[in-house]
Amino acid sequence: MPDGSDAATVTEAETDVELAARLATEAGARLVALRARMEAAGAHRWEVMDGGDTASHRFIADELGRLRPDDAVLSEEGLEDPRRFAVDRVWIVDPLDGTREFGEQGRHDWAVHVALWGDGKFVAGAVSLPALGRTFSTDPPAAVPAVERSVPLMVTSRTRPPYVATLVAHSLGADAIGLGSAGAKAMAVVLGEADIYLHDGGMYQWDSAAPAAVAAAAGLHVSRVDGSPIVYNEPDPWLPDFLVCRQEWASPVLDALQAER
Repeated sequence: MPDGSDAATVTEAETDVELAARLATEAGARLVALRARMEAAGAHRWEVMDGGDTASHRFIADELGRLRPDDAVLSEEGLEDPRRFAVDRVWIVDPLDGTREFGEQGRHDWAVHVALWGDGKFVAGAVSLPALGRTFSTDPPAAVPAVERSVPLMVTSRTRPPYVATLVAHSLGADAIGLGSAGAKAMAVVLGEADIYLHDGGMYQWDSAAPAAVAAAAGLHVSRVDGSPIVYNEPDPWLPDFLVCRQEWASPVLDALQAER
């Protein structure tokens, strides 16, 4: 795992996976330090949120421009890069996923997402949970622990839980918990802290790309809510639904979703 050392010491010899993990880790470390400085200075939470979004985007964009100048970038905080429609390699980045939670003192459910999509598949991906000091990568993939629960545990939005998640939870008899960032929710499944992450309505490609890459590499089920594969770098960045779950829950969840449609 990258240690967040000075980027100037890292050369173009980094593999794509190493670069994704380092950028997610180092951006996260910078965000942790920035939040501490701004909170100590008495900054308003909106200033903390805006400062985090801007600083993390600039760092990642500058590093990708320096180390992968021929690749396109699709970032939540960046302008549209028209090259992404003509090149095979596109970095899909959310420099600060869970901005609201980042602005709330003490919350840990925010993340940094860095993924590389090329030739119709993920080439690399990493999700860092900076407040927890954890980074999850596609290589080596995370080891999903075995769990024993009497009822499944579903994680969903803490502020806008989708109605369909409530319906599926009732159908499966699942308990539900709320978290902020999509990365934090997907990594809760990777860590074995939850069994299902279901979202429907209100998401973009950068929200789910890196979590999808990491979760799929770990052997979890990843799809749209209709069971179809997720395709990234589409012209419209809107990609409103997302399902990550343990393999044993894929069919029950998809059957419950189908029954509600």
